Amino acid sequence: MKWRKWNIIIHRDLGYLCFGLTILYVISGVAVNHIHDWNPTYKIEKSMVEVDLSAVDPADDRALTSAVLGQLGETGELKNIYRQDAQTLKIFVVNNNITVDLVNSNVFQEKSNQRPLLYQANFLHLNHAKKLWTWFADLYAVCLGLLAISGILILKGRKGLSGRGKWLVGVGFLAPIFFLWLYS
Repeated sequence: MKWRKWNIIIHRDLGYLCFGLTILYVISGVAVNHIHDWNPTYKIEKSMVEVDLSAVDPADDRALTSAVLGQLGETGELKNIYRQDAQTLKIFVVNNNITVDLVNSNVFQEKSNQRPLLYQANFLHLNHAKKLWTWFADLYAVCLGLLAISGILILKGRKGLSGRGKWLVGVGFLAPIFFLWLYS
């Protein structure tokens, strides 16, 4: 069998194998590229409410925390509390950061909820899983390299690498070099 036929078979089958993960990386990559515009992993909900702390000793941070969480209906696990200053108490609950203005009894909350699909896609794409996933992602990267190499060798002649393909490959190499030059 000729090498060109093997090249096409390898390119086709690797393409099928890599399709699902490639789509996952496309979605995650676009989302993470715009992290300055939005949080692609968590949906952050901000709110301001007023609570009644008149019956609580203002020096007792535990009692204040209990009163605030009770009035908010917050049942998440308490991670930490601390006094930012004399009139501000910070309360950290799983998926909720709470700032209490002890002078005005105003409570500012920032609740975070995982974005479905994007949280999981970003978890894998950014390699938060570590361990075995790192080796799998490395194997995927090698497969993408093989896809790229086998892809440029599929066509012959003026539509292939010896024709217009060499110009497109050149542009593909020059684009990142241009942006590195532009931003350095």
